[in-house]
Amino acid sequence: MIEALRTQDSGDTTNITEAVTTTPAPRLAPAPDLAAPDLAALDLAAVEAAVRQAAADEIMPRFRQLAAEDIVEKNGPHDLVTVADRRAEEHLTAALTALLPGSRVVGEEAVHADPGVLDALHGDAPVWIVDPVDGTRQFVHGDPGFATLVALAHRGEVLASWTYAPALGLMAIARRGAGAELNGIPLHAGSPDPDAVLDVATSHFDFTNDDQKRVLAALDTGGIAPRPCGSAGLEYLYIARGDLDATAFSWENAWDHAAGLLLVHEAGGASGTVAGQPFRIAGGNALPFTAARDAETARRILGLLAAAN
Repeated sequence: MIEALRTQDSGDTTNITEAVTTTPAPRLAPAPDLAAPDLAALDLAAVEAAVRQAAADEIMPRFRQLAAEDIVEKNGPHDLVTVADRRAEEHLTAALTALLPGSRVVGEEAVHADPGVLDALHGDAPVWIVDPVDGTRQFVHGDPGFATLVALAHRGEVLASWTYAPALGLMAIARRGAGAELNGIPLHAGSPDPDAVLDVATSHFDFTNDDQKRVLAALDTGGIAPRPCGSAGLEYLYIARGDLDATAFSWENAWDHAAGLLLVHEAGGASGTVAGQPFRIAGGNALPFTAARDAETARRILGLLAAAN
């Protein structure tokens, strides 16, 4: 299952069946002086508290209270950043690195300011992958469908994740090999009913080019009901709790996907890329890719996308 989340090259297979990953992969043997973070020693409750505090201090006081000068376009009218994004990321960067000395942070806003920050995903230090406000457009428009996403990774392997939707009162946590939970209750993605129409969230048309739209249009077929996605982090949560059957995404930003992919896998779901490779959080993936409630659904989605790619 976590093989889908490695940064290392996973081989040159193009078999769609092999692309769907559902069971834990063997751990890499760490170098003696660069051991993986010990989750048993890390205060996971303190991480959750830090995520909640960042939202309480920097995000929720600005929800439905933003002034025009608090909102800036990054790469176009649909790609927005707010003062809440920046302040929450700064808050989390300080808090998370204090909890795990020697760790690095790859945050959406830091990468926007300096793309070299992404290099940490290829390094040996533990990395916190942070999206302070996933679903900024929803946040700007007063829609509660946004989330703060945090994942802890080491050498390309995602070890734990936190998905927090403060306006919805939802906190989902996943730990590698230990399952996933939502507000303290275990999550199980389950499988769609055999005859059910599959609900699939796809990359929003505002963020796709013509070729991506053409490929994603392959899902507009019998037995599948595609719709544009909102917050990617919340779409992954909906899969993990069985409310959404699959996603089909055509972008690979680690901060959008790392937390949610672990959440889906630990809830029993599956994922894979269109070229028959596991998804790698450091990028270089063949796109689009899918996450789904079960392996059979993932294979079905990937088959349609591969035929159109």
